[in-house]
Amino acid sequence: MAPPSVPIVYAGGRGGCPGGYHGLVLYVPRGLLEETRAHLLREAPKEGVGLWAGRREVERVIPLPNVHPSPLTAYLADPLALLKALKALEREGLSLLAIYHSHPKGPALPSPRDIKEARWRVPYVIFGTDGVRAFLLPEGQEVALVVL
Repeated sequence: MAPPSVPIVYAGGRGGCPGGYHGLVLYVPRGLLEETRAHLLREAPKEGVGLWAGRREVERVIPLPNVHPSPLTAYLADPLALLKALKALEREGLSLLAIYHSHPKGPALPSPRDIKEARWRVPYVIFGTDGVRAFLLPEGQEVALVVL
């Protein structure tokens, strides 16, 4: 996977995005972004999947097994692992902030399958060959990633 692409905004705090961006923003510490990238590189050439959780910013990266029958081109988080992760977040007082997955051989854009299968009302973060981007799906609204 390539270095982060343009949609990532590097910032030292939570003052918002430069240039008057008024849309949704997802704050992620650089170390957790790199932890996520490392997880997805270990999964390659399969698509990897996991969760970002926290309160106001990403505090935890939770890798999940991809149990899709065609893991080279699609992902499906293991339902039992997902349920256990969500219950643990609830116990810890954390919220699900985003679902991440990789496109090891494609761009960081939602695929038609990503759009069709989107069910969660959180950003979907996609790591692709051209960087990383986040979207609300199925609408396709881009969410700014602010790296702390």
